[in-house]
Amino acid sequence: MKLQWKITGHLLLLVASIGIFSCSTENETSEQPSLIIKFKFDQNQARLNNLGQPSLIPIGNAAQSPDMQKISAHYLELSPSMNTLLGQGKVLYHAPETDLGGAMAIDFSQAKIVGQNEVFLKIPITPQLAGAYNWIRVSLSYQTGNIQVYSQGSTYTGTLESFVGYNTYIGTHSIGNNVFPVNDNREQGYWAFALNSLPFATSGQAPAGATTVPNPLFQTSPIPQGSCVVTGKFETDLTITGNETKDIEVTLSLSTNASFEWTEVTTDNKFEPAIGENVVDMGLRGLIPSFVK
Repeated sequence: MKLQWKITGHLLLLVASIGIFSCSTENETSEQPSLIIKFKFDQNQARLNNLGQPSLIPIGNAAQSPDMQKISAHYLELSPSMNTLLGQGKVLYHAPETDLGGAMAIDFSQAKIVGQNEVFLKIPITPQLAGAYNWIRVSLSYQTGNIQVYSQGSTYTGTLESFVGYNTYIGTHSIGNNVFPVNDNREQGYWAFALNSLPFATSGQAPAGATTVPNPLFQTSPIPQGSCVVTGKFETDLTITGNETKDIEVTLSLSTNASFEWTEVTTDNKFEPAIGENVVDMGLRGLIPSFVK
């Protein structure tokens, strides 16, 4: 009887083990592959202008490369060719909007804000995504990072928030303990700044149309004035069959090379707002997309 009990017990354990293994394997294989989008910031990437061509800093201006920390986007689209008009590619994402401020605007309270290499978007790969894409377009809406400010012989580090989307409804936003009540729409170029170590904060608005938005397809697929749809080309086509068995991870490398630009009063390449040096451009300076299957 004891021997029979032992054999029966061992068989039950074996069956249970097989059952656990089967469930685990089934769960692993049944998980649907996803298209994953992440961002990367690169201070050494080429500095481009609105036409996607190399750009120098204009005479009378100066610029620095921010230590970018976080970013958000309003819109993502895969494009199969250079002739595909904006909106006619494969739209992957469109952030929530609101008319609380009057005109339709990006709803900042619902923005997804991520850091470098964090997942911004993860969507299942389905047959509806199938296609061959050599361009990707991303409408950036918000960015924040550290910049250097010069005042009375000393250099300070501060945090800059830039709202680069076409129009953004902002309730109240904050940098550290500094609160900025807005409760209204802000057009592209609104910014807020606070020192990291001293009780100083301010905000302002860059000139209309001054934010750089690189679009190498300006001749065949233009973007609306005032939008922030940055366009970049894959080195090789991103081909999606819709029958993938593994995730596809896309990294959007954004150029922060001298992307924070201001007018100089004293020609010393130091941002000194106390003497009237004003922000003119906060647009990121290019997009290089890549993918891993």
